[in-house]
Amino acid sequence: MNGLNERSNLTFVTGFFLLGFQGNELLQNLLFLLFLVIYHITLCGNLLIITLVSTSKILHTPMYFFISQLSISDILLVTYIVPKFLHVLLNNGTAITFVGCFTQFYFVASSEDFECFLLSVMSYDRYVAICNPLRYSSIMTTRFCVTLVSMCWLLGFFFSFIVTLTSAKLDFCGSNVIDHLFCDLVPLLEISCSDTFSVQMELDILGAPTVIIPTTIIVASYTSIVRAVLRIPSSTGRQKAFSTCSSHLIVVSMFYGTLFSVYVVPTKGKASIIGKISSLLYTVFTPLMNPIIYSLRNKDIKKAVQKRLFKLFRH
Repeated sequence: MNGLNERSNLTFVTGFFLLGFQGNELLQNLLFLLFLVIYHITLCGNLLIITLVSTSKILHTPMYFFISQLSISDILLVTYIVPKFLHVLLNNGTAITFVGCFTQFYFVASSEDFECFLLSVMSYDRYVAICNPLRYSSIMTTRFCVTLVSMCWLLGFFFSFIVTLTSAKLDFCGSNVIDHLFCDLVPLLEISCSDTFSVQMELDILGAPTVIIPTTIIVASYTSIVRAVLRIPSSTGRQKAFSTCSSHLIVVSMFYGTLFSVYVVPTKGKASIIGKISSLLYTVFTPLMNPIIYSLRNKDIKKAVQKRLFKLFRH
């Protein structure tokens, strides 16, 4: 837990120590194996989605293009977190440099922000498909879809850079132990000896474009979708319309549910183990579940998988 530098009679932190899950060696080894398996399944599942969307003509549509971008984000997110977390488990905690910590936080925050924006874009795509089906192909053009995704990536990297830069300017003196699984904003603010009011204000200001606006778009889109679907006379037609949105709704509920439990619900008095598990839900388990949800509930992806397997075994 070294990495401290004496300056002006104060002890300033130049590195941190990630505590992870504390327990006996057997528990640590079991968790290591569990998350190693989860990591590989997540990589394989999301790489499968990306490969299928890239190579299967039936998946060359805006919706699947957005799903493939979600898979790219999920791969990046778990890669920023899990390898370092596995090292933490093996060593019952591990040191991380100041730069390394805030670099990890920056890329994790970028992935989170990107997913917020992308999920709102995907809800708009479903809105156009159901509420304006005759204009769908003219609105959701390839160029428009690429522009939307590019904006999501740029905004995600931009907003997370602002928060990371402001947080990195805080003073960290005294304890350098982060009682968490990775470098996240809440545990970093807890050990800072600076006044964190400016960071909190910045988060409140940036919360509008990164969370409130995407959430509003999602709610507005699905409100219009529900109204349009309820006007469909046949139950078969209504069921078919809802089925095109069900996977996206499940993913949205999982992502925002776990994200709000970490960043919106007050953390004071909350056991650290609960905070760690909540963080794992949106950073590790959500990327694991996303390809499973889209694969199990999507006929086109099932057909693409079957076609790919048929070609593989035929050769």
